[in-house]
Amino acid sequence: MNFDLVIIGSGPGGYVAAIRGAQLGLKVAVIEREALGGICLNWGCIPTKSFLRSAEVLKIIKGSEKYGIKSKLGDIDIREVVKRSRSIAKKLSSGVEYLLKKNKVEIFLGEASFKSSKSIQIKSKDNSIKEITSKNICIATGGRPREISGVPNSSNIWFYKEALQVDKIPSKLLVVGSGAIGVEFASFFSQMGSDVSLLESKPTILPNEDLEVSNFVEKQFLKRGIKVYKNHSLLSLKEKGSLFEAELKSENKTLSLEFEKAILAIGIIGNIENLNLENININCSNGSIVVDEYCKTNVDNIYAIGDVASPPWLAHKASHEGISVAEQIAGMNVHPIKKDRIPSCTYCDPEVASIGLTEKEAIENGFDFKIGMFPFSANGKAMAMGYEDGFVKTIIQKDTGEFLGVHMVGMGVTELIHNYALAKEAEIIKENVENTIFPHPTLSEAIHESVLKASDRELHI
Repeated sequence: MNFDLVIIGSGPGGYVAAIRGAQLGLKVAVIEREALGGICLNWGCIPTKSFLRSAEVLKIIKGSEKYGIKSKLGDIDIREVVKRSRSIAKKLSSGVEYLLKKNKVEIFLGEASFKSSKSIQIKSKDNSIKEITSKNICIATGGRPREISGVPNSSNIWFYKEALQVDKIPSKLLVVGSGAIGVEFASFFSQMGSDVSLLESKPTILPNEDLEVSNFVEKQFLKRGIKVYKNHSLLSLKEKGSLFEAELKSENKTLSLEFEKAILAIGIIGNIENLNLENININCSNGSIVVDEYCKTNVDNIYAIGDVASPPWLAHKASHEGISVAEQIAGMNVHPIKKDRIPSCTYCDPEVASIGLTEKEAIENGFDFKIGMFPFSANGKAMAMGYEDGFVKTIIQKDTGEFLGVHMVGMGVTELIHNYALAKEAEIIKENVENTIFPHPTLSEAIHESVLKASDRELHI
């Protein structure tokens, strides 16, 4: 019961750290209180993408005549949509268990709490207690939705877990928060037939994205009938029979609107309670564990990764951090995590993908830069697929040719952004991309044309 590395949590950070540690010869254990794979696999990244794929299929069916296909299909069975989503999550969770066992990682099911910096108590569901020790411990407990004070406890008000188990499409839906989770659910339920209103307290939806991307997504949402309330805060939610009343406040007025259901998606807070962190004096701030660029806490042998540690709240960032922690413990030299090299993907319709600085941030940082914009409406593959809406925007430093930031919007862009992640990691500059032969016809040609456009060398616009 003594280990080289114990990981609390088996999400995309935790299980990857465990596998990498085992590969490097460490004796590793994982503690999980719910389902292997964590929130991302069971209730986040994967199930929501299953939902959004169903919405995409429905959209294609409804618009099939533009492809020359006449069809009367399109009836929605939301229970089957949910069933498919849960089936995929269950299969992947079983896959995580297989990988951990294959790599001889010990699995403990139960809730962990620190007895000391090297000793952990595990309480299982039957209330039995185990104690294990480890030279190193990695906290990978993830996060949960941030709550809003004053909101009633009602079956009409959902977080993401409830929204993924819906048995009926709501007629009128309020989505509070327009980050990735909010816009993905707004996109899905709108396509499924809900009358959706999207509430955002800031001046733009998707407030962390480049302004041109945010504005483009908003226009697409409005075109599809999604109502967008920017610069509006939620004052209250009050039950009103089978409905509830939402009171919204802008700078100079208040609105009262009725909805059948609401989804709250205003951010993430780390799962740090019940770990007994105060017993070992780990520094926390604003609901998260404080770490350095190597994921180290203020306690020498304890690390924290993923959503419990710091934004961005992305599964691939957590996985990369998990690998870094395992390799550090095994004595390898690792590079610090550079947040400007972490790509971000949002799977609403249209999809959004970005990396690096926005145009506003590039200005604020004093860079001298040029921009290349290329629309998918001028890309042959996009036109053939019916994906003409959207663009690629590349921000390039003038004197070095370095890619400062890239912002994409349109169907399929989440499968393209890795090209720029690789470019930034390999320190590729614009001339390398300009001289690269891109296959035709592909959506990736928009990357080439965007970079060419920044030097006034574009060919197809």
